[in-house]
Amino acid sequence: LEPGMTLLDIGCGWGATLRRAIEKYDVNVVGLTLSENQAEHVQKTFDQMDTPRTRRVLLEGWEKFHEPVDRIVSIGAFEHFGRQRYGRFFKMERYPAFFDRAYDILPDDGRMLLHTILTYQWQEMPARGITLTMSDIRFARFIGQEIFPGGQLPAQEDIFKFGEAAGFSVERVQLLQKHYERTLNIWAANLEANKEKAIAIQSQEVYDKYMHYLTG
Repeated sequence: LEPGMTLLDIGCGWGATLRRAIEKYDVNVVGLTLSENQAEHVQKTFDQMDTPRTRRVLLEGWEKFHEPVDRIVSIGAFEHFGRQRYGRFFKMERYPAFFDRAYDILPDDGRMLLHTILTYQWQEMPARGITLTMSDIRFARFIGQEIFPGGQLPAQEDIFKFGEAAGFSVERVQLLQKHYERTLNIWAANLEANKEKAIAIQSQEVYDKYMHYLTG
């Protein structure tokens, strides 16, 4: 990122990445989200910032965004472009469309940082020394049904294949397992520390569900 560039955040969440980009790199930003609550929060954050740079949050998906940008970041959103939203043939129909759109709105020297949780294809697991137990399968089913319904984890090979078909070249791959493990532990500790508040906002059932997700 260089001062004056425009950064697009696909699935911008609560706006932390956009805020950091403005403060540290002095760039213009656009955030996309499908959550009205997130859009409202991000807009309030933008309104409080003292910067001449443009900052927008749009309540829309990447499918509707066509403006040219200099850089793209997408953190933890790719796995939510799931089957239940786009149909059972999501991989064949939506991955190419996503990468094509991203490539089309970037300049020749553009960059996209794509963060997502990955899965291994079943046939690869034995070669990687991965043994699945019934407990693992039940936990994966719980995650899919209760925490991320409609989500779908991509394989690294799919990202490479469809990204390169759109014109991208893979410059760097960074695996973050240990970082994500620490993140989950911190989330669990914070949720436990605010147990009574969380239950008051939701319920004991929802609290227990998310503690199970975070701690396994």
